Amino acid sequence: MAEAADKREAPLVVVVAGPTASGKSALALDLAEAFEGTVINADALQLYEDLRVLSARPTPEEEARVPHKLYGVLPGGEAASAGRWRKLALAAIEETLAEGRLPILCGGTGLYIKALKEGLAPVPTVSKEERDAAEALFAMIGGEAMKERLAARDPETAEGIRPGDRQRLVRAWSVLETTGRGLAAWRREPGEGGAPYRFYDLLITPPREALIEACERRFAAMLEAGALEEVRNLMEKGLPPEAPVLKAIGVPELSGHLSGVLPLKEAQALAEAATRRYAKRQMTWLRTQAGLQETQSKENEGCVIETQYSESHRQKIFSKIRESLLTLRKAAD
Repeated sequence: MAEAADKREAPLVVVVAGPTASGKSALALDLAEAFEGTVINADALQLYEDLRVLSARPTPEEEARVPHKLYGVLPGGEAASAGRWRKLALAAIEETLAEGRLPILCGGTGLYIKALKEGLAPVPTVSKEERDAAEALFAMIGGEAMKERLAARDPETAEGIRPGDRQRLVRAWSVLETTGRGLAAWRREPGEGGAPYRFYDLLITPPREALIEACERRFAAMLEAGALEEVRNLMEKGLPPEAPVLKAIGVPELSGHLSGVLPLKEAQALAEAATRRYAKRQMTWLRTQAGLQETQSKENEGCVIETQYSESHRQKIFSKIRESLLTLRKAAD
């Protein structure tokens, strides 16, 4: 896959990004129907086959309307990563282009989008032994103490990690122990370049109040759609406690209810609060880190949609997008 000499002649890829409950999946589906597109998942949790309801994956009916790729492709016991997703996404994009369809990436995992567009730094592989040792340390001393230890040796990396983020703390500590260098230092190293495509970015940024209401409505709808049964099935698989799928929003809370620890109302309230915090982090990351904030730069066309995407807003938003995409596709032909 050769790097295009001129980005304006490169194949066009649309990126639909936004926090959870912003309406990005509905927008991606509408775009795919209008422009003969294929929706390609760019959300870490929607990769898992076990989380159709709690990850808000497209329904079977929606998947039947247009082609979808990279949804539900990993078992719950496997760990997803930006590097692994990037390889899958590049293959999915090439398949979509070969089929004569428009690739439409859809998701809220900003790190994945950044990895695709800008490439990945050459962080060395960590052995299973080193990772297991880091997991054991976290289990023994907890997140607060582990972050303090990390900060003493690698303050730059530690600054951006929350004490409760076990996966990132374990990753940072195991890299530091293996290489003697922190993740932040490794990520400054030149690595493989960005994907050779021309990106059109659609960033959905609803007002905070509207997003909070949407998050609460969504989790209530998930309960009605079978979220409890989905979590019950996960619990019966006997996955290791560190499996990322078990940390998905809603899984710990509903597991607590199914285990008799939490009343359902309390579990729901905790999950809704976690969803709101997650949406806030997503919004910040997408705006500042995922390469989506400069939507009108020379190599990064697109627009910011400052409202939740819905049927009532469809005509106004879609007409603007349609005009821009038609212009871009004609320029590339």
